[in-house]
Amino acid sequence: MSARSFSASPKPNTLMRCKARPLMFNNKSASSLQVIPGSSLPVRVAVVGNHLPRQCGIATFTTDLCDAIAGEYGSAGVLVVAVNDPQSRYKYPARVQFEVTEGDLSSYQAAADFLNASPVDLVCLQHEYGIFGGKSGSYVLRLLQHLKMPVVTTLHTVLREPDLDQLVVLQEIAARSDRLVVMSEHSSQFLQDVFRVPGEKIDLIPHGIPDLPFVESALYKDSFSTKGRTVLLTFGLLSPNKGFESVIQALPRILSRHSNVVYMIAGATHPHVRRREGDRYRLQLQALARELGVEENVVFHNRFVSPQEMAALVGSADIYVTPYRYEAQAVSGTLAYALGAGKAIISTPYWHTAELLDDGRGALVPFEDPGAIADTVIELLGNDAARQAMCKRAYTYARRMVWDRVAQSYMRAFVRARATRMQPARVAFPVQTAESNATSRLINA
Repeated sequence: MSARSFSASPKPNTLMRCKARPLMFNNKSASSLQVIPGSSLPVRVAVVGNHLPRQCGIATFTTDLCDAIAGEYGSAGVLVVAVNDPQSRYKYPARVQFEVTEGDLSSYQAAADFLNASPVDLVCLQHEYGIFGGKSGSYVLRLLQHLKMPVVTTLHTVLREPDLDQLVVLQEIAARSDRLVVMSEHSSQFLQDVFRVPGEKIDLIPHGIPDLPFVESALYKDSFSTKGRTVLLTFGLLSPNKGFESVIQALPRILSRHSNVVYMIAGATHPHVRRREGDRYRLQLQALARELGVEENVVFHNRFVSPQEMAALVGSADIYVTPYRYEAQAVSGTLAYALGAGKAIISTPYWHTAELLDDGRGALVPFEDPGAIADTVIELLGNDAARQAMCKRAYTYARRMVWDRVAQSYMRAFVRARATRMQPARVAFPVQTAESNATSRLINA
């Protein structure tokens, strides 16, 4: 059935596409849920966030989450309100029925009007400060202030030391959400200690992963011209905080012991970084590899990796490395993906790794320490039994993170949000007058 499109706002990038057929979930997996007595599954859910083909981690997550919910409960029950970055338009799939322009405050109001007029039972918001307009992403508050249905918000970043604007924005989001989803214990604790969110309002649901087979890396290497090579892999959008240079600096020492090693860096430069400075970071990494004499052992897979290609790419790795430079990385979808593929993992100790790689599921090295990376790679490549045991522990642990189980956990959160919704007040904890004034100042700045 074709969509009918018309402008919902004076701004050209705010589109509304209306479907003649109402949204509705089937109850295919209702029996797998422990439904709260007296409650029922929401039959229509709108997910607000980025969506493929926009190139960012939130877009990939939102797309995968929608696919998973549709796979468990039926595709007719999911629609998406997608947020577009500046000067960008995308050819979205049919499930994207409304588009918000990041920097246009009026389009957030228009999105709320669209959702309130639609047969939507619940909104699931994907939050990351950088994807919404206004100071610290404050424009999203205009949307939340006008929604009339329950809201479940997934928090992709929870800061331990937010600035005042970040603090105010997230406290307002929490106040206007019926439930909050985080992906790590660290995030849950920060929400409670820093943002004063009651623990009973928080659901811990891991980052979803595809249900990949546990297979040898050699099966995938022909696709990337790495047959017979030992592959170290990092994938994801490139930006200077990722610390790829630490692995390149570790390569001379690694190659002195294992001469067939190749380090594959897969992913396009992050769009925000590319707008500011082009491909400068990748060029710096290439120059560093030449300077160290390891350019033949560093492969740049320079494009945004589709979900379909990702499985083969991760499958080809013998060791997966996340050398991020700072601890304030609340969650890493790429790390979760590598864990789910049963890969040996080496990582710096940012917050997400402390939980995922506990109990021998990976190896931690200090931040910006090429020597420690080299030592750990050499140790793992020199001990096949230890490396395989690490892989099996990772794979077994990650079975709880596969997308169908994550979709069921989200549906439980949706059911709780509907069952515990307080009327007429929707605020679960008080917002002080000073904070309300600060919110108004941010939105209208």
